[in-house]
Amino acid sequence: MKKQQQPFGTDAEQNAAALKALLPAEDVLVYTFCTADGTPCTAVYTDGITDKELLGDLAARPLAAAAAPRTREEAKQRLLFPETKDANDCAAAAEEVLAGNPALFIGGIAGAIVLGTKKISVRAVAEPQTAITVKGPREGFIEDIKTNMGLVRRRIKSPALRLDGCRAGKYSGTDIRVVYLEGIADRKTVQQIKDRIAAVQIDGVPDSSYIARFLAEKPYSLFKQTGTTEKPDIFCAKLLEGRIGVLVDGSPIALTLPYLLVEDFQSAQDYFVSPYRATLSRLLRLLAVLLSLYLPAFYVAAQLFKLQLLPFALLLTVSGGIQGIPLSPSLELFFLLAVLEILIEASVRMPKYVALALSVIGALVLGDTAVKAGLVSSPAIIIVAMSGIAAYTVPDLTGTLSVMRLAFVVVAGSIGTYGILLLTAFLLYYLLTSDGYGAPLLAPFSPLVRRDLKDSLLKADLFALDRRPAVLRSKNKTRLKAAKREEQRHG
Repeated sequence: MKKQQQPFGTDAEQNAAALKALLPAEDVLVYTFCTADGTPCTAVYTDGITDKELLGDLAARPLAAAAAPRTREEAKQRLLFPETKDANDCAAAAEEVLAGNPALFIGGIAGAIVLGTKKISVRAVAEPQTAITVKGPREGFIEDIKTNMGLVRRRIKSPALRLDGCRAGKYSGTDIRVVYLEGIADRKTVQQIKDRIAAVQIDGVPDSSYIARFLAEKPYSLFKQTGTTEKPDIFCAKLLEGRIGVLVDGSPIALTLPYLLVEDFQSAQDYFVSPYRATLSRLLRLLAVLLSLYLPAFYVAAQLFKLQLLPFALLLTVSGGIQGIPLSPSLELFFLLAVLEILIEASVRMPKYVALALSVIGALVLGDTAVKAGLVSSPAIIIVAMSGIAAYTVPDLTGTLSVMRLAFVVVAGSIGTYGILLLTAFLLYYLLTSDGYGAPLLAPFSPLVRRDLKDSLLKADLFALDRRPAVLRSKNKTRLKAAKREEQRHG
């Protein structure tokens, strides 16, 4: 370590040799040239992620056309790079070289000049497949953190926007940015997030989900502890509310903290339609989640313990459908839920066109054949299909709902409706006692914050959302001036 942090001398070739000894990989190359008066210059760069054309045109050509500069400042003035920084030892230079920025050594000048010529192939900014909207912006984050930072900066053109940098990963050295608005975000929460990222001890960080696990106050919770989004407009809207965002290089999924459960029932499109339509959509999502969770369990409980739960006409239909089925109601539901999960897993991992054919085969061929063969009943297939489709109205909760749905089927098959009620009570207690960074998971319903109810399951008009959510403890609570609001109302 001492050898790595030993300061560079004034001999360019020796400095380059020391850096190359620290980076012996074959894709780390050394480019040597001379100035007009014969002074040697060397550049150490990583092949594949460095723009060699820029290195030659903006560094080698200007230096080779004149006498060698005498100071580092004079060299920077001659170079045509808008982005340069100094590196005084091997460790600092190696970090930049591996990131794609070459280290330039000039004979007679101590240290290295790091040139911003990183060149990494990235995909185009496009609408994310997990957040498709009919109305609203269609841009999505990509895997390059610089591009993602630009997407955020383009929407929030304020000096109060902070993108504080840090790194994580012993070998990956992944660039991470903690994003917040100075004067709006809670400083204590910002510092807490920075401290947790700084304390991360892991070999590599390939995706933001790794960082989310370290930021979670309850890492083993069934419910997620951080908000996630692939859309810059949603990310910026949460920053303006007072949340803190986290961007991770290599991941298109941004994190937001603190996280509230009600966020998963909101959609970007809710803010581009009428408040009545947005409210109806959110209530429908809540109803779909309840159907996904309770419908299979009540179906099992109704068959095993209390068929009187069903209306008489429906009872006759169900009774006729389940006659001759060899499996018990619980095993039948388990079997169908397992088939559903297998089909989902297979369709996600198959090529797109194969997945489409697989879905048709699973839905039509297997389902119809299983009913005709007498293995499962038609009502059970309808129940499982409705439960599976309803879960995807809130995509971020799909994994959690799948696990809880199985748990409810187990208790329903064991002790009937009493088991469903007991598990519901336990689930409510768990949610009521969960929080993250001082924000209760069920806020603004528990504890009740009347002001924040305007943008929860209900969606109020834009002019009613003049205050930031109280649960986020923002220092600046006003986001819409009353005078401006009245002026807009009365034209």
